[in-house]
Amino acid sequence: MKTRLAARRITLTAMTLGIALGAPLAAPAFAQEETKPITVSGSAALVSDYRFRGVSQTDEEMAIQGGFTVSHESGAYVGTWASNLAGWGTFGGSNMELDIYGGYKIPVGGGTLDVGLTWYMYPGGADITDFAEPYVKLSGTAGPVNLLAGVAYAPKQEALGRWYLSGASYGTGTPDKPGAKSDNLYLWGDASAGIPNTPLTVKAHIGYSDGNAGLGPNGTSVAPTGKYWDWLIGADYALGPLTLGVAYVDTDITTAQSAYLQPNFSSTKDGSPISGAQVVFSVTAAF
Repeated sequence: MKTRLAARRITLTAMTLGIALGAPLAAPAFAQEETKPITVSGSAALVSDYRFRGVSQTDEEMAIQGGFTVSHESGAYVGTWASNLAGWGTFGGSNMELDIYGGYKIPVGGGTLDVGLTWYMYPGGADITDFAEPYVKLSGTAGPVNLLAGVAYAPKQEALGRWYLSGASYGTGTPDKPGAKSDNLYLWGDASAGIPNTPLTVKAHIGYSDGNAGLGPNGTSVAPTGKYWDWLIGADYALGPLTLGVAYVDTDITTAQSAYLQPNFSSTKDGSPISGAQVVFSVTAAF
């Protein structure tokens, strides 16, 4: 299975899932604004590298991404998001990731609890590479800082299984353990804060993966070395309808740890691991 991240993931696009909850305070009829029970929001982005949980999904090359969310005033929402792919095993089909997600948001104290599920699909590829990942996110503020903590747990599925013990065995075309199933756990935290009197927002992310330490049926893995950390630090600049972003992305996966995944886990440009440090640029338009 492919190592992508769910909003889940951290991808580096500015996509909003759902709408803020809560009813407006009572006011005279002439002062009330009409509210819509259903709203649609979305984004389109161009990024210099699609990093999912710290690992490149586009062979350290550019990606076009976009999605939209349909939200109900009750807190329920559904949506979809997509990106092109390249390298990292065999994606197959259109070399595209298509995510479908849905969930429910409720206010908790001064924050928001978000419970949902993401279904990761790869159109035209083998059906066995698709998988489902439920998640729980809690967001709120601490002074000027926006905070989010998340847990995503994908139960045992063949797409997450350790079918191949190494990149060399994948190269033979014969699985070591065909039909194997594994689960995957991802824990993460995000923080962001606007710089007063400027269009700048600084942001940070840290995540921890625990899953299959081998290669799945398509020669990839959500947790390439089984257990590893990923992190990000960056900034966004609001420029009219656009947001310009830059972020330093890295993992603690060493060259030695990823050696058994080769050649799947290396960039075709220079042979370096696709989990190495990278500065990623993005341009996002939200609507």
